[in-house]
Amino acid sequence: MPKVGMEDERRRCLIDATMETIHERGYSEVTVAQIARKAGVSSGLALHYFGSKDQLLASTMHHMLRELGNGLRSRLANAHSPRERISAIIVANFEPHQFRDTVIAAWLAFYVQSRTNQSNRRLLRIYSMRLVSNLTVGLCHFMSREDARRVAEGTASMIDGVWLRQALRDKPGDPETAITLVEEYVSFQIEQARQNKKAAALHEAHATPDGSNTQ
Repeated sequence: MPKVGMEDERRRCLIDATMETIHERGYSEVTVAQIARKAGVSSGLALHYFGSKDQLLASTMHHMLRELGNGLRSRLANAHSPRERISAIIVANFEPHQFRDTVIAAWLAFYVQSRTNQSNRRLLRIYSMRLVSNLTVGLCHFMSREDARRVAEGTASMIDGVWLRQALRDKPGDPETAITLVEEYVSFQIEQARQNKKAAALHEAHATPDGSNTQ
């Protein structure tokens, strides 16, 4: 009789092995046998748990998104202002255990497979919508909802872009540099919104009843 928790442990080993093998060989070259060998189990057991290579990738992405979500909730619990909330979202996407080569390789494979796999595309769309939505909530405190949505889309694109660029580099990613890059963009957009509000208020203060400006 299998030990209690053995199945969960084997599943986790197979998920870890999937990320490592994709990083080493690329998704198109990976086989279930190679993943199973790295995980120290038989190919039959891997197929018993996951069914196919595509399902194994999908399960790996579910696991990674769950880990990302857990980290984000923990960060948000300690955020005490809208700006801290935005920073928490950014930092959660570049945690050292997330922003590493094996995870980045798996994400890249997932993006590629999502072009032809409807289930993967749906999962990716949910992730993208949640990221933009969470950012928009924080940004709405500094600008109009329309602008907040635009800046949230830009911030999410920067996060995804940094991950994509890292996939093409030979050296390990630097979370602090990545965080700083995205934070600078957000800070610039918030300051720009503040300046625009200030200019609009000054214009309104100097406007005459007929709509002309006294200056």
